[in-house]
Amino acid sequence: MAEENIKSQMRKGILEYCVLLYLAQTEAYPAEILAKLKEAQLIVVEGTLYTLLNRLRREEKLNYVWGESPSGPPRKYFSITDTGRGALMRLQQEWDEVATTVNYFRN
Repeated sequence: MAEENIKSQMRKGILEYCVLLYLAQTEAYPAEILAKLKEAQLIVVEGTLYTLLNRLRREEKLNYVWGESPSGPPRKYFSITDTGRGALMRLQQEWDEVATTVNYFRN
C-alpha cells in the first residue's frame, strides 16, 4: 500500500471522531469545522465533510439550526446530540484501546 494511501485511510478513520470531539465543545458551521480540521493538519475536502455531517445527522448524532451570519446568508450550525455523545464515548474507548496497542509496540 502506498504511503499516501495509508495516510488517507487513517485520516478517514479518525475524521468522525475528530468532528464529534470538536462539536462536543461548541456548535459550528461547516467552514469553521473545516478550518479547525486544517489547523490540526487533518485536511478534508468540503464534499467529504458535508457527506459526513449529513450521515451523522441522519444517524441522529448531530442536529443543526439555521443562524444568522455577520456577512452573507444564514448558516447551518451543527451541534452534537445525546446520541452523538454516546457514540463519542464509544469512539473514545476504541481510540484508547488502539492507542494502547500501538504504544505497546512503540516502546
